[in-house]
Amino acid sequence: MQTDTLILIVAAGAALVAAIFAGMSWSRTKDISGSEVAINQKIDSEMRHTREQSQVAVDGLDRRLVTMTNKVDSLERAMADFQAKTSKELGDVRVAQEKGRADMQAGISTTLKGVQDSVSQQLIAIRQDNGKSLEQIRATVDDKLQKTLNDRISKSFEMVNNQLDAVSKGLGEMRGMAESVGDLRKVLSNVKTRGIVGEVQLGAILEEVLSPEQYDTNVATVPDSSNRVEFAVKIPGKDDEFVYLPIDAKFPGETYGRLEDAKDTGDAASVETAWKELETRLKSEAKDIHEKYVAPPATTSFAILFLPFEGLYAEVVNRTGLVEQIQREWHVNVAGPSTVAALLNAVQMGFQTVAIQKRADEIQKVLSAVKAELPKYRRELEKAQKQLSTASKTIDGLVGTRTRAMERTLKGVTAIGSLSEADELLGIDDDGDEVESKDE
Repeated sequence: MQTDTLILIVAAGAALVAAIFAGMSWSRTKDISGSEVAINQKIDSEMRHTREQSQVAVDGLDRRLVTMTNKVDSLERAMADFQAKTSKELGDVRVAQEKGRADMQAGISTTLKGVQDSVSQQLIAIRQDNGKSLEQIRATVDDKLQKTLNDRISKSFEMVNNQLDAVSKGLGEMRGMAESVGDLRKVLSNVKTRGIVGEVQLGAILEEVLSPEQYDTNVATVPDSSNRVEFAVKIPGKDDEFVYLPIDAKFPGETYGRLEDAKDTGDAASVETAWKELETRLKSEAKDIHEKYVAPPATTSFAILFLPFEGLYAEVVNRTGLVEQIQREWHVNVAGPSTVAALLNAVQMGFQTVAIQKRADEIQKVLSAVKAELPKYRRELEKAQKQLSTASKTIDGLVGTRTRAMERTLKGVTAIGSLSEADELLGIDDDGDEVESKDE
């Protein structure tokens, strides 16, 4: 509708513009010659016709505007009626909803009250049943607990009695062990016994690392001397000669025990006193070893003082300057079980080096003989290589040329379908070996 109205308005405007232009043209051409009068009359006729059409269009436009205005008024009235009707319906719906909500709330309240009453009654019944069940369970549990408690108490008393018997036996064994430890302490407190302990351990290490001909026991290392060292390792020299390495085991057990007791008490003064006593004892032993057993060139320029326990050796090594002083003043090295084993392994390597040097001439002769045999060995290898090459060519000829010739010859022969049947006919087993004939 709005589009038609706009079209009419545009048409009326166009007609009006055309009329204006026509009038302007007429005013300019009124002085034209008589030959153009017909044209002017025609133009005037068209202008009148155009004005009439424009007037008709304007009248139609007015009528359409009036019609549209009436329709708009009708639409506004219809909208007002629809709005009033909608408001009334919404009010009715709201009232119905409020009423339904109130009814629903009342129904829910009634239902909830009924459910609550039912649940309360059921809870009361359940509580009563639970009370009865708990009483029965309590009575049953009390009976079982009493019985179990009595059984466990009886078993516990029995176990306690057994353990007390075992403790009594253990105390008796501990008492016997204490007596044995006391006896062992008495044995170890004896100087000779302590020396024997060190000798046994040192002898075991020597026996494990060296062979019997590589060391001597209870040997006088100093010529024209009656002092005999416990062990002396033979250090090999030139022309099957050797020098002795004296090794003497010492175990200052009492002094070391006093040092450990002082450390247990935590008294620094007592610890220092025990240390000084141990240092004095070790220096005295080192001096004694040097004076009795070291005499170059019959022996090495130093000897070994063996301490049979790693704990004692660690204490001595950790004492600042003690080991260095003993080495510097008396040419005696302090060693424990692990260090003396390492030293003996090094000596064993020396023995092996000397043995290799002694066998060097024999090795040289063997290598010379091998070198002399190498040309002959090379000639034999070359001869064998030629023979192998000839055999390889022969085999290639058999496998290649001869096989192809046989295949060409047998090309027209039909092969047997079964391989096992062919093997049986040719007298060949599965491994390719020839099978003996049954007639034979």
